[in-house]
This record gives sequence, structure tokens and C-alpha cells, in this order.
Amino acid sequence: MMTELPLDQVRTLLTVVDEGTFDAAAAALHVTPSAVSQRVKSLEQRTGRVLLMRTKPVRPTESGEIVVRFARQLARLEDRAQAELGMPGSGEPTRLSVAVNADSLATWFLPALTRLPPGLRLCFELRREDEDHTAALLREGAVMAAVTSSPDPVAGCSVRALGRLRYLPVAAPAYAEEWLGTRAGTPLHEGIAAAPVVAFDRNDDFQDDFVRSLTGGGAGTLRHFVPTSEGFVASVAAGMGWGMVPEVQARPLLADGRLIHLLPGRSVDVPLFWQQWKLDFPALGAMAEAVAAVAAETLEQAQPG
Repeated sequence: MMTELPLDQVRTLLTVVDEGTFDAAAAALHVTPSAVSQRVKSLEQRTGRVLLMRTKPVRPTESGEIVVRFARQLARLEDRAQAELGMPGSGEPTRLSVAVNADSLATWFLPALTRLPPGLRLCFELRREDEDHTAALLREGAVMAAVTSSPDPVAGCSVRALGRLRYLPVAAPAYAEEWLGTRAGTPLHEGIAAAPVVAFDRNDDFQDDFVRSLTGGGAGTLRHFVPTSEGFVASVAAGMGWGMVPEVQARPLLADGRLIHLLPGRSVDVPLFWQQWKLDFPALGAMAEAVAAVAAETLEQAQPG
């Protein structure tokens, strides 16, 4: 006999994850914290799995992620059914949650949202995350779709290639002369490993990978962490260090002499993919098409044949 998942318990689990604590979930659901705790415990007993890590904020376990993803998909299906039936409350806007890396947000992604018909009445919740980690938010059920660097689909998701975001190794001219000896004609590999570098955060190893391709070792220990795409570019242009900058952001600064290309003819392309829930949900489908269209216009595409 199949064991059912009580929907009130499933919705309660989702609320706890979204609100971060049992007390906050109780306030959102207009019940007592003990009632919330009991519902979650009952669901864990029914599934035979621990579904939540009792941390602050609360986090779903691997099994909990499956239930959270199911709860979000169920909510979307309910919204669609209500709209098709013309039920009260069906006029509420549809919220689409998407994980996007910072450089995509700063360069090409946002124009895709403006192409969606206003009649769809959409609200967007964008989660900024490194492209190597956006797929984790899909697995957790925290988002419905993601721009990711992984071509391997998350369970229950479809994937399509978007194109490649091209990066250039750049620096301010005065910085390059002082630290890299560009005016004297010093080979780049001789100075770049010890030169100050700008990184997005402590998880950003993009610059290290580039230096490793030249010298076999990583970038230097003199590094600045600037966790916004626009701030990253400004820091490099200000001479704080060299960095890997999206070509679309570097181009105007190269043209006016504020940046120089450290290794002309050399670039690094990062492949990007769109992953989304396998769900017959028109708003999500419309967004996927708009994102793919803008990506085809702005990202580097594979040459046919």
C-alpha cells in the first residue's frame, strides 16, 4: 500500500525552509510553533527520513530537498489550476525563482526578462550564485530554474545550452607596467604569479586557473575580494590588481585605454546552460524561450560543422 504525503505537512515543511525557523513558519501559517514541529515530525516519521537540519536558518537534508522541490512544483500546479478555473485568488502574480551568476546578471540576463509579455503578471526572484553552484539551488528546490555551468541535468530538470561567456585577462595600464613589466616587454608568465589579483570571493578560482595554464601554479597571495560584477571591473580598472573580466564589460574600457589586454588573442570561454524543472508551466516555458533568445544574441555560440 502506497504511503501518501499529507499536503498540509508538505506545505509546512516548505514554509519552515522558506522562513528559516519554526517560530517564523508558525507566524506565517498562523499556528503555534509546536504545531509546526509536530507536522514536520509526522512527515519525517511517514517518510522514514530526517528532512530538516535543525540549524539557523533551517536547511533541508538531501531527502528534504526532494520534498521541498515537490512542494514548490505542487504550488505552481495549484496556481495554474486556479487560474484555469477562474477561482478567487487566481489573479495573484506568478513568482518565478531563478539562480543566476553575477556576471550574467550584469551583462546579458536581465534584458531577457523585459521580453516576457506583461499580461503574464510575473514577479521574479533572482538568486545570485556562482555558475558552478547554481545547480545546487535547483537540487534543494530553492529555485525553479538556473543559469549554470553544468551540462548534467539535476534530477527532474531539463537542460539546454545557452552559449559561452567570454572573459579576457585585463589590467589598468599603470598597474601592468609596475607589476608585470609590460612596457619593458617582460613575458607575462614571469610576473603574473606574484602580482596583485582581484577575485570575486574566496570560492573564485578563475584567476588561479588562468595563471595555472601559463605557469603551472596559481595566482599570487596578494588578492582583493570584490563580490559584485560591477565592483570587480571597477577595481581592476582602478589598478588594484588584474582580473578575468567579461569581454562585453571590458570592451569599452579597452577602447578608451583604461584597461589593456594582458595576452592579446587569448581568452577563456565559460559555457553556460539553462536548467529548469520538467513542469508544464507556461510562464516558466516563456521565460526559458526569452532567456535562450537573448543568449543566442549576446553569448558566443558554437560554429556549425
